[in-house]
Amino acid sequence: MKHSIGSYPRVRVQDDGRQVVSQAGAVLLIETARKTGLDQAISQALAPWRRPRAVHDPGKALLDVALAVALGGDCLADVAMLRCEPAVFGPVASDPTISRLIDTLAASGEKALQAIRSARSEARHRAWSLAGKNAPDADGQVVIDLDGVLVIAHSDKQGAAPTWKKTYGHHPLTAFLDHGQGGTGEPVAALLRPGNAGSNTAADHITTARLALAQLPKKYRRGRQTLIRCDSAGGTHDFVAWLAKRGRWLSYSVGMVITEAIHSHVLKIPAPAWTPAIETDGEVRNGAWVAELTGDVLTGWPKGMRLIIRKERPHPGAQLRITDADGMRITCFATNTPDRPIAALELRHRLRARAEDRIRAARATGLRNLPLHHTAQNKVWLEIVQIALDLLAWMPMLALTGQARLFEPRRLRFCLFSAAGQLVTTGRRRILRLAHHWPWTGEITAALERLALLPNPG
Repeated sequence: MKHSIGSYPRVRVQDDGRQVVSQAGAVLLIETARKTGLDQAISQALAPWRRPRAVHDPGKALLDVALAVALGGDCLADVAMLRCEPAVFGPVASDPTISRLIDTLAASGEKALQAIRSARSEARHRAWSLAGKNAPDADGQVVIDLDGVLVIAHSDKQGAAPTWKKTYGHHPLTAFLDHGQGGTGEPVAALLRPGNAGSNTAADHITTARLALAQLPKKYRRGRQTLIRCDSAGGTHDFVAWLAKRGRWLSYSVGMVITEAIHSHVLKIPAPAWTPAIETDGEVRNGAWVAELTGDVLTGWPKGMRLIIRKERPHPGAQLRITDADGMRITCFATNTPDRPIAALELRHRLRARAEDRIRAARATGLRNLPLHHTAQNKVWLEIVQIALDLLAWMPMLALTGQARLFEPRRLRFCLFSAAGQLVTTGRRRILRLAHHWPWTGEITAALERLALLPNPG
């Protein structure tokens, strides 16, 4: 008679394993940084902050922290996971050295932040050129989504304040580049603000938009081929006027607050003027209609602005607002795109909801909390988080295909980065052997082969 010993087999654990590499799938991020030239760009940008006779390069140290964040870390000390694997990640600075680097960069203020941003912009330009038809500008247009995010602080930190959701922390304003249905997205700006920062602050939206545009290739920093999308927090006269300013000519799709004047015009729209809304596949969206407002309701706004209204049956149990009408949920947005059906414009604006997916990915990649005390330090941390998110966006864009290209950070860590490997040294070569039985080993090796075919930076 056999006696059960439990649901799982018993194993004996020893701590004398050698040449075993954990997080072996992280070589995908390393190769991405190498092919895009991000490592060289950051190293050159931070060269002025390297002290004489310093052992560690500031750019390499900052990129190491970003790699640790991309792999799931949420504080500076988590770089220890890289320090344990010098054969894969090279020499990694100690915790005190990294802390001193962050303090030095924070003391330099905007000068250091601008150096990091310029390095990211340079690497982004190369990443897009390598991606070809998978690049976010392959169709000749780029879409930038602006959105705020609440970051809760569990201790008293500089700049933390009560938020509009009755929590305590910070209220950064972020900008993400939309990769469309075939990909995810990448960050292009993050403006650190106190928790009580207003939502409809035009100056903050203008600053964030400037930072975002500076990350793009020069031909996309002005002109109709660049679309700025945001919710009703950006629906202010100053921000819309800045977007439409002569010489800038940016396209925009901005949510608007339902004012009393707009509400009165909505009640006067005749039934034949409403057009059925559509889905991404072109089919009619059930229970949703759109219409365009004209006349004196546009007085005071930039020339060429179109105001589009959308009404939809609310979900069961949803509570109507005072601005809703006839049992329908009413929303509206403004755009300056001419000669396009309003149903297509409404669908384009509704796809701004993908920014929420980017924010969820950012929360899972170092933005769950701000680990440092001073505002200047946390501004550097935001740049580190954006570098990590850049790598997590560029790697699938350059190396993955099919459904794997849509993996969010948590899925990438679970399937690809967490793969274990064995490091074999033969002659002058180092070979990383991945576990053959791991379900995603083939995906990892195929991605590495695609990266190997890309040209090295000049």
